Amino acid sequence: MSERSPLIDVALARRRFSRAAAGYAGAARLEGEVAARMLERLALVKLAPKRVLDAGAGDGRDAPALKKKYPAAEIVALDYSLGMLRASKRGWFRAKPLRVCADLARLPLAPASVDLVWCNMALHWVNDPLAVFGEFERVLAPGGLAMFSTLGPDTLKELRGAIGANRVHTFIDMHDLGDMLLAAALTAPVMDMELIRIEYASGARLLDDLRASGQTNARADRPRGLAGRHFLDAFRAAPHSATYEVVYGHAWKAQIGRDTAKTIRVFKRIP
Repeated sequence: MSERSPLIDVALARRRFSRAAAGYAGAARLEGEVAARMLERLALVKLAPKRVLDAGAGDGRDAPALKKKYPAAEIVALDYSLGMLRASKRGWFRAKPLRVCADLARLPLAPASVDLVWCNMALHWVNDPLAVFGEFERVLAPGGLAMFSTLGPDTLKELRGAIGANRVHTFIDMHDLGDMLLAAALTAPVMDMELIRIEYASGARLLDDLRASGQTNARADRPRGLAGRHFLDAFRAAPHSATYEVVYGHAWKAQIGRDTAKTIRVFKRIP
């Protein structure tokens, strides 16, 4: 397993997401695109869930699509940002989810109470993905599915090179995430990755989008002083494109009475 990533200041990240809640939908375009691609993958899976946990639901961007796909299912939308959950009221009137404010690593749900865990672009904001996967396994019913997306190590590599590594988050390799799924007793993990590049009019526009969506530097070891002119000049000179390494994964809760030792591990890179 690769070296542990620097810790995230979770309280700071929560505050920033809450402040950004009102304008999040307009700035978080990548998350919407990734959700659509996750739904395409989900179309290949035979599943009729009675309850779906949208883990890291944010402002509710995915709840309507999940409700459309599974109209008979109860949607539980969970996020650690109360501001995000409050902002969700405007777009969720048809999905009518049960909204829960809680941490992904401490889910306030009963064991075996969920048939599908959906987690879109939230795992890179937690300090211990293994603990989160353990909670997913606990709340999933036998035969249930956990499906997620997150960011991988090549994310924002252009920005990291321009302004310094300690001003940009680091991200976990998909192979390590696959190992964590197994360690959490989830079975038949499948992982794949693709690179998505977004062009911006300027480095400042990239910064605007990151700020508007609450996704600025929340590393616990981040520099605490004012950035200064040198940093601002470096940011303005940063490349006008940003690479996002998007990692997709899914795994199953073992069926009772079945041999859980069999494991399928697929790792695919898409240029």
